[in-house]
Amino acid sequence: MKFALSLIAFVIAALILPFFLPGLGKQEGVDPNSNLPWQITLDGQGGSSVFGLQPGVSTLADVRRRLGDTIEVAIIAQPDEEGALEGYYSQVPLGFVLAKVIVTVDVPKETILAMRERALKAQHMESTTRKITLHPDDLAQAEQMRVKAISVIPTVNLDEATVVQRFGQPGERLVVSEKRTHLLYPQQGLDVLVDSDGKELLQYVAPRNFATLVEPLRAAEAAKAVVQ
Repeated sequence: MKFALSLIAFVIAALILPFFLPGLGKQEGVDPNSNLPWQITLDGQGGSSVFGLQPGVSTLADVRRRLGDTIEVAIIAQPDEEGALEGYYSQVPLGFVLAKVIVTVDVPKETILAMRERALKAQHMESTTRKITLHPDDLAQAEQMRVKAISVIPTVNLDEATVVQRFGQPGERLVVSEKRTHLLYPQQGLDVLVDSDGKELLQYVAPRNFATLVEPLRAAEAAKAVVQ
């Protein structure tokens, strides 16, 4: 019994400790103390920098140079939607934190539709969501487009206390359900979704564009209240 408990404790420590102790999460060629999710730099003019990138300023090419060439770029679309142009990393070391990273590219609706017309193929992902592969010419063009948002899904689960420890007290808490809460940091341009049943989601935009994150959340809450 003691051995079983010790084994469980070891497994839990292996999953959790790298988020708290830099030395345990160190990878070759990666500085464990830089580019961490809570290291957000503000420029005093409504802009910010995180992971060496500036939401609303850095291009997709900048992302590739900063986070590596393993990025997958495609249009991700729900049925009856034009979709969004996104870059996806299945795993990236952010300091000593491993995470999935998704960057949303700032593209006009008309450009998205034109890219879809020239797309090479489309495949279904989860449910009815489609992943649309760009034509090489459009992929080259996308490299020079700016990234408006950066989303991060850490490989370890975080609770609200851990988020507050790292990021400080949020400016606002928006409760979605008993198990899902948005911690809003408008001054940093950050929304942290804490999910007790799933993975946490961190979304970064330039602070001056924080409304683009929070307005859809408030609209969803208002719609839910009307239904109830």
